[in-house]
Amino acid sequence: MISPKTRKPPMHTRSTVSAALLAVLGFGVPAVTVAALAAPAFAEAQRDADAESFVANQASRALTILNQGGDTQAKKAAFRAFVDQVADVPRITGFVLGKYRRSLTAQQYDEFAQVFRLYANSVYETRLGQYHGERLKVTGSTVRVPGDVVVDSQIVGGEVKTPLEVKWRVIRGADGRYRAVDVSVDGIWLAITEQQDFVSTLDNNHGDINVLINQLRTQTGQVAARRG
Repeated sequence: MISPKTRKPPMHTRSTVSAALLAVLGFGVPAVTVAALAAPAFAEAQRDADAESFVANQASRALTILNQGGDTQAKKAAFRAFVDQVADVPRITGFVLGKYRRSLTAQQYDEFAQVFRLYANSVYETRLGQYHGERLKVTGSTVRVPGDVVVDSQIVGGEVKTPLEVKWRVIRGADGRYRAVDVSVDGIWLAITEQQDFVSTLDNNHGDINVLINQLRTQTGQVAARRG
């Protein structure tokens, strides 16, 4: 197992391509049965061409959206639709709650999911205009078990002077399609780190989900205020 590090992502991950990677992890939808995610292991040696193609193709789609000129609202709408298609948002939303997922009522979970999505939207939408020509290059993959793959890639070009190592964990759904469930940027698994932060907040507040919800609402408002 790879143990997630607790340090924050490096400053150069603020490029919009990296923000796009973050964006595919942070969205909530109505409650569904959620399987737990775990930190990826790398015991297997084989590659998965379908998983690699999925990541390469979705990176190309993201760059197409980021290259669009004109109306900012149209770009936001296009990117939200992209995220919904590429990420396994139900699985991620349940995962970031950790051990507290099972203790929530359906109403509490739905409220958290909605606020979580608004927060994530506010974070990445501030960066949609910051693209400077970075691109993502797939370099390989490792099959953990069939249908559960870690795809290796690099962000290069633009303002990235040294290639930025990015790993995507993708899982094949019941519909046969791959979707992203976590991304590692310079060795930090982002969904895992987010789960640690959320669970810590809940631990410190006797498991009160309202504290976490209000915290996310406050942070969403702060991001909106900075955006003006």
